[in-house]
Amino acid sequence: MAAKPPAGDPVQDAPEVGAPQHAAAGLPAIAHTVRMAQQQMGVTRSVLTLLRVNQKDGFDCPGCAWPEPDKPHTAEFCENGAKAVAEEATLRRVTPAFFAAHPVSELATRSGYWLGQQGRLTHPMYLEEGSDTYRPIGWDRAFDIIAEELRALDSPDEAVFYTSGRTSNEAAFLYQLFAREFGTNNLPDCSNMCHESSGSALTETLGVGKGSVLLDDLYRADLIIVAGQNPGTNHPRMLSALEKAKGNGARIITVNPLPEAGMERFKNPQTPRGLAGGGTPLTDLFLQIRIGGDQALFRALGKRVLEAAEEDPGAVDEAFVREHTHGFEEYAAAARAADWDETLRATGLTRDEIEAAARMVLASRRTIVCWAMGLTQHKHAVPTIREVVNFLLLRGNVGRPGAGVCPVRGHSNVQGDRTMGIFERPDPAFLDALEREFGFAPPREHGLDVVRAIRALRDGRAKVFFAMGGNFVAASPDTEVTEAAMRRARLTVHVSTKLNRSHVVTGARALILPTLGRTERDIRGGRAQSVTVEDSMGMVHASRGRLAPAGPELLSEPAIVCRLARRVLPGSRTPWEEFADDYAAVRDRIARVIPGFEDFNARVAVPGGFALPHAPRDERRFPTATGKANFTAAEVEYPRVPEGRLLLQTLRSHDQYNTTVYGLDDRYRGIKGGRRVVLVHPDDAAALGFADGAYADLVGEWTDGTERRAPGFRVVHYPTARGCAAAYYPETNVLVPLDATADTSNTPASKSLVVRLEPVTPA
Repeated sequence: MAAKPPAGDPVQDAPEVGAPQHAAAGLPAIAHTVRMAQQQMGVTRSVLTLLRVNQKDGFDCPGCAWPEPDKPHTAEFCENGAKAVAEEATLRRVTPAFFAAHPVSELATRSGYWLGQQGRLTHPMYLEEGSDTYRPIGWDRAFDIIAEELRALDSPDEAVFYTSGRTSNEAAFLYQLFAREFGTNNLPDCSNMCHESSGSALTETLGVGKGSVLLDDLYRADLIIVAGQNPGTNHPRMLSALEKAKGNGARIITVNPLPEAGMERFKNPQTPRGLAGGGTPLTDLFLQIRIGGDQALFRALGKRVLEAAEEDPGAVDEAFVREHTHGFEEYAAAARAADWDETLRATGLTRDEIEAAARMVLASRRTIVCWAMGLTQHKHAVPTIREVVNFLLLRGNVGRPGAGVCPVRGHSNVQGDRTMGIFERPDPAFLDALEREFGFAPPREHGLDVVRAIRALRDGRAKVFFAMGGNFVAASPDTEVTEAAMRRARLTVHVSTKLNRSHVVTGARALILPTLGRTERDIRGGRAQSVTVEDSMGMVHASRGRLAPAGPELLSEPAIVCRLARRVLPGSRTPWEEFADDYAAVRDRIARVIPGFEDFNARVAVPGGFALPHAPRDERRFPTATGKANFTAAEVEYPRVPEGRLLLQTLRSHDQYNTTVYGLDDRYRGIKGGRRVVLVHPDDAAALGFADGAYADLVGEWTDGTERRAPGFRVVHYPTARGCAAAYYPETNVLVPLDATADTSNTPASKSLVVRLEPVTPA
């Protein structure tokens, strides 16, 4: 049996700090994986479970959305993937007896780490109005309570239906179908907080809001630029793909305010060289950019390409630009006018560094740019990603093997959820298809995204909040505002596998509905069911769990949605009962509604699944407003920081995935046993009067004069970009105002927070 969960909450603000590491994975990753798995699952269960992760006849890792190779390794998982699996397949249980012993007022004082370590939820639980204790409740009564509250609303738009990225394609399709048949497009999801800027920029410029590359393209690239991303912690299996690309001759530019161990050197734990040798150096050129300076960098690279074309016309792919793009002349004028002094201020780089990058660009015929939230969570995030597209279009690097845009999504199936219709601003063609297939008129008005949903709850315009997975309270910005907004709701409902902060910040009434995880058998209608997911590169494949469920009371997400839908919509002509017991029937309907899923059941039965169509990649066809790929010429923006202040970015530790904290170490950055740290360049810390090990409050300053405070952070001298700092979320989400969002996408601007450090004495 696994060890019991921790009884007390560990201290998280007194970490030990050592030197950062310069290589990722290797034997230490294996040791940490084995230890975590044994603690949560025991030895035998660990072996049987981990060997099925990301296998063609197994289950999709509940962690990140990185794609599987055609021939997966026997151990096709990374350290953090193993942690995600271990916490889902844990032998620890949160039973009704646990809730009887721990009132909500006590649980609200616990850290997210402690809550998550308690184990799997086993029974539906109900918090009555005025009570401080969750009590067990039957499924039928739970659905009755939700139906009562939904029917009592003055408008369907007073309900919010949130989705995390873990939900399967089948569950997501059913969930949006129920919400729209109920009468609302209020379908915010975690994409609103992470990659919405990517979708906004790519839809406008290329016509498809997804990446244009497949895994094989990385292996064929001449140059890969990894910007605003830390694969070593957030997508560790990506390091294997980069290593293979390097072996095939690719060069890699890393653009990041922090040096990251995985991008310096990768010790692949699946190879002898990785275990016993020195591993593979990945980065050929490290551009330690100032936070928020990426738009200026890509504009400068475009300027250098255009200048090179004056002597060598081949520097610009003139045929591609002429035949497939729109707006080139306006863009080219803006790029040629880019000012070098302004570029160097914005980026914090030297001209020599940018010139070195430009030489690598000009030497490459096939270039890919990969990015994550380091680019998407700024006020100017959308124009930044448009600038990445400009840069690639110049040399014809879209729709060419080994080239293209590669936004690396976070949570497993976050991209699939959007494909299935989890979107507050649905395409009219999608709604038309729903109407034809199911015989009801879906609402056409745009719904609420995450930020607008929080405002609606805060202002009393939304009264019921239903979450399909995730940890909405901890993931959202402006923690105090978000928590106060949630407490104004009449009812909050969370479909979950484990306990988290959102379960203890409740409306007047609250329900916790326990669900199956990816690792578990799903028997419905007397048959074992499978679900499907879409990875970060648009590949769709099946996922089948084999473990016994954590308890007999658990229902699958599709079954929960279908039973709730029938209770709320008793006269619905949608065959909810059939869908609940036969996911193949759901896939048949998906095939008739969503382009690219024709013959869905037959195609997903093929091991490895299938690639969804992507017009720019597959045929250099761009379904934009102009019918071509669009160059844009936005003014270059970057954050300005007053004297004596720092520009703070939020980030994950290595013992964390999104808001799930697996442990209190950040091994690659040299942090052990704590999370309340702020990483500051030694020269900046000295100028501000902070010795290494001093303590400070982080005080966020905003143009409207308001301030927000995150207290008690240990200052860690760290080789960040000058003038920049970094600290972990969700602890720093309190510093992000609800109204501080990216233009166009409305994504919280969590990567460019102006802060001052105020000295404090630790308690």
